[in-house]
Amino acid sequence: MAAIISTFSLIFVILIFSLHLSSSAVDTMGQASSLSVEEPNNVILSPNGIFSAGFYAVGQNAYSFAVWYSEPYSQTQNPTVVWMANRDQPVNGKGSKLSLLHNGNLALNDADDSHVWSTNTVSLSSVHLLLNDAGNLVLETEGDGVVLWQSFDSPTDTLVPQQVFTRYAKLVSSRSDTNRSSGFYTLFFDNDNILRLLYDGPEVSGLYWPDPWLANWDAKRASYNNSRVAVMDTLGNFSSSDDFTFLTSDYGTVMQRRLTLDHDGNIRVYSRKHGGEKWSVTWQAKERACSIHGICGPNSLCTYNRNYGLKCSCLPGYKIKKDGDWSYGCEPKFSVSCNVKESRFLFVSHVELYGYDYGILTNYTLNECKELCLRLCDCKGIQYTYVFDSGTYTCYPKLQLRNAYRTPYFNADLYLKLPANNTYSYEESLDDHSLNCSLSSTTIQLERAYDMGHDGNRYVKFLLYVAGGLGGLEILCIFLVWFFLVRTRQQKYSGVDARVYNLAMTGFRKFSYSEMKRATRDFREEIGKGAGGVVYKGVLLDQRVVAVKRLKDANQGEEEFLAEVSSIGRLNHMNLIEMWGYCAEGKHRLLVYEYMERGSLAENFRSGELDWTTRFDIALGTAKGLCYIHEECLDWILHCDVKPQNILLDANYQPKVADFGLSKLRNRNDSTYSSFSRIRGTRGYMAPEWVFNLTITSKVDVYSYGIVVLEMITGKSATKDIEISDDGVEKQHLSLVTWLRETQNNGSAWVNEILDPMIEGGYDEDKMEALARVALQCVEEEKDKRPTMSQVVEILQKWSRVNDNQ
Repeated sequence: MAAIISTFSLIFVILIFSLHLSSSAVDTMGQASSLSVEEPNNVILSPNGIFSAGFYAVGQNAYSFAVWYSEPYSQTQNPTVVWMANRDQPVNGKGSKLSLLHNGNLALNDADDSHVWSTNTVSLSSVHLLLNDAGNLVLETEGDGVVLWQSFDSPTDTLVPQQVFTRYAKLVSSRSDTNRSSGFYTLFFDNDNILRLLYDGPEVSGLYWPDPWLANWDAKRASYNNSRVAVMDTLGNFSSSDDFTFLTSDYGTVMQRRLTLDHDGNIRVYSRKHGGEKWSVTWQAKERACSIHGICGPNSLCTYNRNYGLKCSCLPGYKIKKDGDWSYGCEPKFSVSCNVKESRFLFVSHVELYGYDYGILTNYTLNECKELCLRLCDCKGIQYTYVFDSGTYTCYPKLQLRNAYRTPYFNADLYLKLPANNTYSYEESLDDHSLNCSLSSTTIQLERAYDMGHDGNRYVKFLLYVAGGLGGLEILCIFLVWFFLVRTRQQKYSGVDARVYNLAMTGFRKFSYSEMKRATRDFREEIGKGAGGVVYKGVLLDQRVVAVKRLKDANQGEEEFLAEVSSIGRLNHMNLIEMWGYCAEGKHRLLVYEYMERGSLAENFRSGELDWTTRFDIALGTAKGLCYIHEECLDWILHCDVKPQNILLDANYQPKVADFGLSKLRNRNDSTYSSFSRIRGTRGYMAPEWVFNLTITSKVDVYSYGIVVLEMITGKSATKDIEISDDGVEKQHLSLVTWLRETQNNGSAWVNEILDPMIEGGYDEDKMEALARVALQCVEEEKDKRPTMSQVVEILQKWSRVNDNQ
């Protein structure tokens, strides 16, 4: 009995001591342990003391798990953050915690125990979390030190020295100085292997660094590489694989440094000698702040002065759209008129506006330029300049007024189109609307219904200590039981480790081959087949129905395969099939997709369910999906095999493009994968570029899309010739495109002659003709005559709105 009491006392002391330690800094975090948001000193400290990891306040009662400079020589209130896990989904200031689970997954939960962020890792070995001297938060196995996850692979808006920036990473700016959520600017490696800056604003997006009008060689960038890596060393030397390099102004001195994509869209390197000192800018990408796209929003003017810095103002006749946030720019005070006599021009000197031109018109007089703008209802003004190289005047009619800034030395003027009866002036506009363009906004305010007061918190702590003492006896009682269950528990994890936690892990993830065999019942139900592999129907443990594609070629390494698939797994668009995960185990390469109830478009051609409206909506939705992968996502992707079999339909016949980008996964190696060394696609849908060995661009997908739309309209196959009779005697065999062009040239009633007889009910003849004409433009022999997918979407949306308004 005395032994039991002695043991109880020992356990009680250990428990109280461990509770005390939980509020202090630690060097590592083991499994089944956690960090609490309610303990400010509950942090992980790097061995050299320079970096800390813990909960960081991003607003009132709003916290993110972050890594920051510890600043050991100063107790500052706002430490410099270099990484955040949940910047766009802060957690509550009470009850939230970061936990390292038994299965090796690092998970961040909110106060209501809802899942916010995790590393999505699984390990049979013991793991721990540490923060190394470089500021890298690393989750690794104990003993052999295999890295399962590290923060360096998923940077936020900052790189620290020795942190390698790769093709799979990107920096995204903060929204403002006080709002740490994701902003509008991104640093990334593009598909040409060039390190670029992108503005992706509320309405438009565009590249702005290097200067978009420069060719790669003029910008001193080399696209002939495929490594796509960049790194800054501790001395201040930055080097990128596209030959872009720079030295900081204090190069050669050992300093604390960081490279940050600031909220204003500029990349800057900050340096300081000791923690606690003020950071100094020792390099920046853009010397002229006003040349950064979107800095003041549309219909505004950016000016810069050394005395008062950067300022935004609305152009004359416009007013700020959203007080305190210049990213949304300005909106007109007047109603737009298409009457030539009801408009005039206001002169504003030395103004640069980049992009959104109706055209670049040389040898135009100023009056000719103005008259053209007056005839164009969408023209907002003109930029007029004398080009010294050619000795001519050039006219730029502007359909949108964006990226405008005024510099005294710029040799171009803006003539702003305004109502004829207005009294606006440029000077009055500056006086009325000039504001500081800081883009700052108020601190994040989050309502938390389950917030507790300080008194309640102390009471909970008191109960915790009492419960700890009583719990010590319980621990003693279950100790022997736990000892005898160790072997059973180990066998459990070694046999079915993933199964236990499957329901807790959501989103894009890695599956084991045994999971896939179980989900597909040993690949029993085949639902599709293509050149890349066979597709099977399956059901996951959480009862989600999936389509599992088993790739034929399995020669690709797991790391390379994962990098490519992860890129595709991050795509998110309502008209792209959603990828839920993958399997790369031994020779097996499998892809896990959402399951589409209606199957492929090819399967539905003869179902009788595709009326005219449904077919038009499928054409529009497919165009939106292709437009996204061509022009909107950061990872530029060519589909290379657009056909009815790769357009899937959900329960409501909404289309989703499948197998996008996976052609790059088949028979790919490091030296040739981006050169398209072999023909890809399906006969009948392939663009002429493939046959004649011409440069491959996104226009190959435009061609294939046009063929698919023509098949939907006519009900005829692109892979079979069409047989027609000439006066009932001589028969001709024509391709689908040739037959359509000849039918179009035969008369005005050509639409009725080409329509699929399976289409029942009425249809809009003008709308159908517009769709057919767009499709025929898409299948032009010369790729430069084909529209882009964004132009196709614009045209079809216009006709869709016309139909809705009728």
